Amino acid sequence: MTFSPALEQRFEKLLKSYPAGRTRSAVVPMLLYAQDEIGYVSQELIEEVARRCGVTPLQVDEVIGYYSMLHRKPLGKFHVQVCTNICCQVVGGEDLYAHASHSLGLGNKQTTPDGLISLEEVECMGACSWAPAIQINYDFHHRVTPERFEQLMQAMRDGSYNKKAS
Repeated sequence: MTFSPALEQRFEKLLKSYPAGRTRSAVVPMLLYAQDEIGYVSQELIEEVARRCGVTPLQVDEVIGYYSMLHRKPLGKFHVQVCTNICCQVVGGEDLYAHASHSLGLGNKQTTPDGLISLEEVECMGACSWAPAIQINYDFHHRVTPERFEQLMQAMRDGSYNKKAS
């Protein structure tokens, strides 16, 4: 499998940071970094990470099954996660997720036909003090109302999305 030169350098540095015989510890970060580059965890990626980390593809597959942030299907350019855990739920997180689902015409872990936006309901993003919270890729947005959600979605569609937390 071919990766960008920057990702190859990152993998090399990562693998060297673990003691001999402990490269299996690099499985999760390698999967995350590669997922960011290729958009999802493919079977080819599973086999490549297994080879580089000295584990079996089954062991890598088990890791993917455990961590919800690893995805077997391509995500949208903008991956929108809506928290519905207790703190967010109390202040409208479930209603916000229902609004997002209806507005985007998507169910959990689905992607718009144009590949622009994917939606996921998540348990907790550790932003309880600023609930309800959403995360778009790696950017947090706090105290999100349905109106603010629509503004963010429109910004993604028209190319003006500002990646700073709000």
